[in-house]
Amino acid sequence: MNKRHFLTTLAAATAALCLTGGALAQDFPVKKPITIVVGFAAGGAADAAARLIAKKLGENIGQPVVVDNKAGAGGNIAHQYVAKSAPTDGSVILFGSVGPLAIAPHLMKLPYDPVNDLAPLTMGVNFPNVLVAHTQLKVRTFAELVAYARANPGKLDFASTGAGSASHLAGELLNDMAKIDTVHVPYRGGAPAMQDVLGGRVAMYYSTLNTALPHIQAGKLVALATTGAKRMPQLPSVPTIAESGFPGYSATNWYAFVAPAKVPAPVLDRWNAELVKVLKTPEVVAELESHGMPPQPGTRDDLAREIARESANWGRVIRERKITAE
Repeated sequence: MNKRHFLTTLAAATAALCLTGGALAQDFPVKKPITIVVGFAAGGAADAAARLIAKKLGENIGQPVVVDNKAGAGGNIAHQYVAKSAPTDGSVILFGSVGPLAIAPHLMKLPYDPVNDLAPLTMGVNFPNVLVAHTQLKVRTFAELVAYARANPGKLDFASTGAGSASHLAGELLNDMAKIDTVHVPYRGGAPAMQDVLGGRVAMYYSTLNTALPHIQAGKLVALATTGAKRMPQLPSVPTIAESGFPGYSATNWYAFVAPAKVPAPVLDRWNAELVKVLKTPEVVAELESHGMPPQPGTRDDLAREIARESANWGRVIRERKITAE
């Protein structure tokens, strides 16, 4: 009896261990390397934020997490890949951006539907841009820039991370509100855009703080204004565009995590939990905030509502102001 009892107990324990092992094997939905796709070139703000998050995520889940830069078309190439071609097992997610998710659908015909082909996971970071100019432009304040642009229509250009990106719409919105004519020059990401501004080949750029701050501090660029509702803590003396004679102006930039829409709901929910955990980690928060990109984690529904709200707002602006992608 004792032997039979021992064997029965051992069998039960083994079964329980197998179940536990199975549960552990499924603790994170996919037991394979994880890929975070970024729609902009390496070296820019989106890339830097994604790599920081990927590093902590990999530590938390005990799996390799790599960043895959698929730059071009204002981020639309990466969004199309994840929407249409990426695996749907949850092993590939996208660090998406406001341009392809909320702006581009109103500017061009896309080969994917941001709402139906992509599933929201959580907002990542949300922040204003800073309008910088090369020192050879000879303007040192935002008021001087507007005056120069009005006196020289079509003579000034501004860089962006692509047609339909936040940096593109920031410039177009100012064109309309200030009644100026500055020319849009799209790039494949923040790093190449900044290179040409630093080289004097483009006059201005609505840049992320992370990309622009070292060059502002080195005296290579002049910070003229910021695009949010309030001043940046890192640039307290630089006014917002809204307080510089254009009340109501607001053009923030944000990056959010999304996945292929066909990924199972339980996997999407687990992704939300893991990403929110990373975005609330004190060292991650501190690092992102130091680069002017405060994290804004939330629920999947929070992100869906934010995308819908931004899409409605920018869609109205694009229609009313007759803004085009070219």
